[in-house]
Amino acid sequence: RALRRPMPSAPNPYARRGTAFHTWLEQRFGVSRLLDVDELPGAADADAAPDEALAELQARFLAGEWAQRVPVEVEVPFATVIAGVVVRGRMDAVFARSGGRFDVVDWKTGRQPVGAEAEAAAVQLAVYRLAWAELAGVPVDRVGAAFHYVRDAVTVRPADLLDADGLTALVTGVPEAPAGGGRPG
Repeated sequence: RALRRPMPSAPNPYARRGTAFHTWLEQRFGVSRLLDVDELPGAADADAAPDEALAELQARFLAGEWAQRVPVEVEVPFATVIAGVVVRGRMDAVFARSGGRFDVVDWKTGRQPVGAEAEAAAVQLAVYRLAWAELAGVPVDRVGAAFHYVRDAVTVRPADLLDADGLTALVTGVPEAPAGGGRPG
């Protein structure tokens, strides 16, 4: 439903921490952001995440498996069409592997989901994988995708990511939200 009719989300004090971490990584990888973290909505909120948590995330990243790797692309914007719905997003980082293969990695500063929540999160990676294959002009089976949970120093590569047909079936199988934006009764 969010793809068909995006709605604003509630302010989240942890989103500022995640944004600050992503900004730090972009600077580390030599990429500039259009907006500074302090310009984002909620940046001045009294309950925004403290800087100590950001410093901890940075230290954990620097001690992890991705710190010494150099991405081929960072903060890659994309727009792809799935089942007639335009899906836009931004991939955190893309790394080249041998044999003309790629890994799309999404940095996560929060906790690792489990069960149905983890399956739902994997849809994001499936879209990223498809989008990078289109952008790079490579078959989708040459693109891997992973979440890297920075706090836990864990990289998760879901084994059964949806392909284009699976994503299409997922999008077409979800009923549209009512015109008023409310939940179906």
